[in-house]
Amino acid sequence: MFPSHALFISEGPSGPKAPGGVATPPKASLAEQLVRAGDLNEVFRIVRVAVKSELGLERAGLSLALANLPPTIGAYWQLTGNVIVMNDTVYEGVRGVASSREEANAFAFVVLMHEYLHSLGYWDEQQVRRVTHRVALATFPPDHRVSQLAGGDLWEFYPFLRMLPGGRGDRLRFVNRFASDVTDAYIR
Repeated sequence: MFPSHALFISEGPSGPKAPGGVATPPKASLAEQLVRAGDLNEVFRIVRVAVKSELGLERAGLSLALANLPPTIGAYWQLTGNVIVMNDTVYEGVRGVASSREEANAFAFVVLMHEYLHSLGYWDEQQVRRVTHRVALATFPPDHRVSQLAGGDLWEFYPFLRMLPGGRGDRLRFVNRFASDVTDAYIR
C-alpha cells in the first residue's frame, strides 16, 4: 500500500559514520535557525542547507503533503516522485508532547531529511539512516536533539506514537509554497 521508501518503526541505527564531506556552516548557526523555524517550510530550508553543505547535493521542485498514515510510518517519498508525504498525525502528536518548538522542529528535521535523501538517490534504508546521522552530526552537536533522533529510532524516543490512530493515506493536504525559495525564480 505504501512505497518502500518510507520511514518505518522497524528501522534502527546501523553502521559507522560515513567519511568526509564538504565544509559545513557553523553548527550554532543552523541550530539557532532550527530554534526559530516557525513552520515545515523553514525546517526544510535548514535540511537543504545541511545536506548541501555536508554532501554537496541538492534538489529543487519537491512538494510536501501531510496525510493520515498508519502510526508506524513517519513519512514516505515515492520513487521518482516529487512529493514527500509526512504523517500529520505523528507530527502533531510529537508537537503536542514536545517540550519546545525546537524539539518538534528536530523531529520534523530528521523525518524530512530522511525522505529528502531518498529523493537525492539514497534508496537503501540502512544507508539513508547512516547518512541522516552523518549529516546531523556534521550540522549539530552530538548532544543536540537532531543528532540524538537521527542516531536512533524515532519511535523509541516517542513510544506513544505507536498508539496513535492511523489512517490509510486517504486524506492528503499539500503545504502551500513548500520550498518556494528555490523555485520562485522560475515558478510563479
